Amino acid sequence: MESCCSSTMLSLGLKLKPPPSLMTINYNGNSYCRKRKKRSYCVLQVSAVSYQNFIHFALNETKRHTLLLPSPLQERYNSMIALDGKTRLEMLSFEAPRIRLLRSLSIEGEAMQVLDFAAFPKPEFDLPIFCGNFFTAANTNIVVLDLNPLHDVISRRDYKEKYYDNLMRLGLKYTELLTWGGKLTSESIKFFSPIVIWTKFASSKTKHEVLYSAFVEYYKAWIELMEQAVEETDPSQIMCNLEAQHRYLTWRAEKDPGHGLLKRLIGEKHAKDILRDFLFNGISELGSKTFLDYFPEYQSEDGSINEKRSIIGKSFENRPWDIKGEFVGNDLRN
Repeated sequence: MESCCSSTMLSLGLKLKPPPSLMTINYNGNSYCRKRKKRSYCVLQVSAVSYQNFIHFALNETKRHTLLLPSPLQERYNSMIALDGKTRLEMLSFEAPRIRLLRSLSIEGEAMQVLDFAAFPKPEFDLPIFCGNFFTAANTNIVVLDLNPLHDVISRRDYKEKYYDNLMRLGLKYTELLTWGGKLTSESIKFFSPIVIWTKFASSKTKHEVLYSAFVEYYKAWIELMEQAVEETDPSQIMCNLEAQHRYLTWRAEKDPGHGLLKRLIGEKHAKDILRDFLFNGISELGSKTFLDYFPEYQSEDGSINEKRSIIGKSFENRPWDIKGEFVGNDLRN
């Protein structure tokens, strides 16, 4: 990728800066700011939020339980400055005996703070995929935190029972504090678990502290599952895991809502490169099927991929799982 080798690159390597204090946020007590002051007030809020301590916690916690080594991707994808000359993108990537890829993308600018953090298991393990997506701009926060199921928890009861039944209490604790964020398409819901946190909220010190606490507990739960996981030896099951992860990566790389943001920051070419080869690395290595092989309903008349987020047209305004983790959203196709 040209941008990661150009003069815009920052040579930061793997050494992280000391973590900031937990989500320190400055507030203006007067909520009725004059219009001319509104911009500076919003900038203060956004710049005061940092997701670096999320990354520091996850890396330190992982190192406590396994041997974490830099991924070969780190040399190519590390840091860059956006087209505005101000916003900074930082990328970190690692691997471990049971982790194919652990990676993070953080975006820090005056107008936004973003973290995309994920951990993908090796195909010998049918572990869920840890997923943390956080977006903060002005007074708006959009959050997805989940242990994304590798296999469908709606049709595969055995998989749901194996990984999620014992986590429902944890999920209920935080889904009550961080309430459902509104409509999610039926296509997207298939990639989420019964404990998913999908929420939107206005910035507040309390909410951000709850979010950090949720991230910590969800990640600890994932690490515990990783330690307990039994390595698969059946070639057919390994292939099943491989295809399931490839299907997930293919969907995310094509339909991830962060594509538009990356395109604005670094241009279409570099945005696609980061999506396919860094954020959702494995599309070229884990399988040969295309997006339309997995999701033929998205094929347009001219053979291209329909850009719509949903073809079915159904969405879930409310949480489609009950307190036991049973799906209550009825038929996903209707």
